[in-house]
Amino acid sequence: MTLTIGIDVGGTKVAGGVVDETGKVLVHARRDTPAEDVAKTRDVITDLVSELAAGRSIEAVGVGAAGWIDASRSTVLFAPNLAWRDEPLRDYVSNKSGLPVIVENDGNVAAWAEFRHGAARHADDSMVMFTIGTGVGGGIVLGGELVRGAHGIAAELGHMLTVPDGHQCGCGRLGCIEQYASGSALVRFARAAARQEPNRAAALLELAGGEAEAITGPMVTAAAKGGDPVSIEVFAQVGRWLGTSLADMAQILDPQVLVVGGGVIEAGDLLMGPTRRSYLESLAQRSRLPVAEIRPAELGNRAGVIGAADLARRM
Repeated sequence: MTLTIGIDVGGTKVAGGVVDETGKVLVHARRDTPAEDVAKTRDVITDLVSELAAGRSIEAVGVGAAGWIDASRSTVLFAPNLAWRDEPLRDYVSNKSGLPVIVENDGNVAAWAEFRHGAARHADDSMVMFTIGTGVGGGIVLGGELVRGAHGIAAELGHMLTVPDGHQCGCGRLGCIEQYASGSALVRFARAAARQEPNRAAALLELAGGEAEAITGPMVTAAAKGGDPVSIEVFAQVGRWLGTSLADMAQILDPQVLVVGGGVIEAGDLLMGPTRRSYLESLAQRSRLPVAEIRPAELGNRAGVIGAADLARRM
């Protein structure tokens, strides 16, 4: 059985694991990310690879990074939450470890993990995944391969235009779906609603110590699960926006499966229910035809490690 190492590099943590060809994580390790220091972040990655490879026959290493990766899967062109700018990460890790290395965007590796070993594992050749966290990311698989685009930076799903002249997005545009269907949007909607209707949001405000600006995503989830009407409505609002974007993907790509992942899906049917309803309503007459089923992601925070390791195996 072949073994590969997957490394998942985020703004706060670097996770790594030894993964077999069935997608099982045999050994797992984690370190904090020194995000402001390029050299230290590289060294955390290589130290983790050395630790995981010790005493094992490892074939290759896959690194999933939160940033834009070039077409050759070697250089981190830009990472918004890390200090990398045109960082030749593949060569550095390969030279230190003596192993073949592949570098890929974190949304892509998570989507690949769900396609190979998670919610879309029964799909023959196509899926689209949206990851709903602080922002919105994702990945696209068509013909059994990741869609990377001419320059390696395709599938920036969070930056599809949703509301012309809408909320300012961190990417510089106005009205991206990230501003309406992310964890950050959930919190923004909840704070606004609590200020406008404090009596109806009493349970949510109680969790926040009476201060609307202190509301967090987990508080909205907890309050919604407890029946707080404003929190339930906020999830429905996010679900409506997410459903319309999923419908766009169904219209354009006609994938077999649509997967929704990320921390916000811990809310379960509070999010997935209105998302599915909005999806079918947005498809209008097309909903009479076969369309992709929406499924929640299955691999959770292991997806980055599993997807990166599996892509390394396929080099």
